[in-house]
Amino acid sequence: MLKQQLNFKLSQKLSPQQIQLMKLIQLPTQAFEQRISQELEENPALEKGKEEKDSLDDDFDNTDDYEQDSEVIETEIDVDEYLSDDEIPSYKLAANNYSSDDEDKQIPYASGVSFNQHLLKQLNTYRLSEEEEEIARFLVGSIDESGYIRRDLQDIVDDLAFTQNVYTSEEKIEEVLRTVHDLDPAGVGARNLQECLRLQLERKRETPAVSLAMDIINDAFDHFTKKHYKKLLSKFDITEDELRNAIHEVEGLNPKPGGTYSGNTRMVEHVVPDFAIKIEDGELQLTLNGRNAPELHVSREYTNMLKGYKAAKERSKSQKDAVLFIKQKLDAAKWFIDAIKQRQQTLWVTMNAIMQHQYEYFMTGDERKLKPMILKDIADTIHMDVSTVSRVANSKYVDTPYGTKLIKEFFSESMKNDQGEDVSTREIKKILEITVSEENKKKPLTDDKLAKILKDKGYPIARRTVAKYREQLDIPVARLRKEI
Repeated sequence: MLKQQLNFKLSQKLSPQQIQLMKLIQLPTQAFEQRISQELEENPALEKGKEEKDSLDDDFDNTDDYEQDSEVIETEIDVDEYLSDDEIPSYKLAANNYSSDDEDKQIPYASGVSFNQHLLKQLNTYRLSEEEEEIARFLVGSIDESGYIRRDLQDIVDDLAFTQNVYTSEEKIEEVLRTVHDLDPAGVGARNLQECLRLQLERKRETPAVSLAMDIINDAFDHFTKKHYKKLLSKFDITEDELRNAIHEVEGLNPKPGGTYSGNTRMVEHVVPDFAIKIEDGELQLTLNGRNAPELHVSREYTNMLKGYKAAKERSKSQKDAVLFIKQKLDAAKWFIDAIKQRQQTLWVTMNAIMQHQYEYFMTGDERKLKPMILKDIADTIHMDVSTVSRVANSKYVDTPYGTKLIKEFFSESMKNDQGEDVSTREIKKILEITVSEENKKKPLTDDKLAKILKDKGYPIARRTVAKYREQLDIPVARLRKEI
């Protein structure tokens, strides 16, 4: 039995141009400059710099809308007489939502050998048998970026047999591992934090403090990590000064010996502020980084070529193809210039709204002056979509009198104080941070006591909320903040 059914579906699709614009808005300054360079290379109809105004023909529509003295020169081109209705150029039919710059993040890398290569080079200075060298290389290859070997030795025995055809024992691996432990930096190849600290202490010049530190790490590591100082004083029958000196030795060690290796190849990304806020004559002044407002114009040579084709009496197939190509490039150039203008306006309007919303903070630099602010607050102010504000906030930096800040740091949720006023969670976190920094480290404040102090200051929040904020600030629990 046949059954007919009529379904209506409402869907919204972004055009390729809208998607490209969103991507341009999201790009920080350096990536934006790379995107412009790429477009200039790919589109000969787009040129950098200003076009002389007095050299323009009447066919050009001259526009100067940039606040940063950038100039956009657009040209109205009519090529309809060359095209029939059934000869729509393919570039108009292609709706490719993926551009060539998708995920093309050109990030500079630090030069130098990798951490693994650094260790292997050191191995070459040791006299090892063929078997020992195979095992040592495999152990070095098992070291993670922090400098640890986190696998069981039995698993390594099995892997050596299956992958390297090296049949050995745990005892032999232990023996070769001691050679790996001799490599630099000290502590590399450790299987846990306790072993890592012990290996580093073994290389230090022996002093009473170092000897005591070694005894604490070997025999009372659990008491040490939990900061049970009274138990340590009793166990080793020592004074507070002796314990303090031993702990000082341990605190000077590196818990991640591989993490700070200077030759370790890692990504290096340089931050270039997209905006600058200054205080001039008691008022805030916002400027957009000039690198976000390039001077681009449509190629005069290309427009002249098109005029030449339009004036031609005979129009061959090759001429029609040339017109299509020129029209495509000119359209792309004009759209790109317009998109840059929209990007510039969007960035400035968004940041200006944020600056006005957080006026007191930018005037004083006091984080306690930060007001509650969510993406929707700014989106409603500038009459744009929340996703647009998010693209600006998540990837842009602003240079302020108090340092360069990531814009999204100015956003925070709100809660009520004891007077019923909305206050920013950032304000509460700042007060919490100050309170912890001023506490007596011999008797650090518990979360319950912190909650009571905040309540007395006018911020009635629960202990679990204090714990959440403390964790977000990377502040350890009271027991771990204790000092001797």
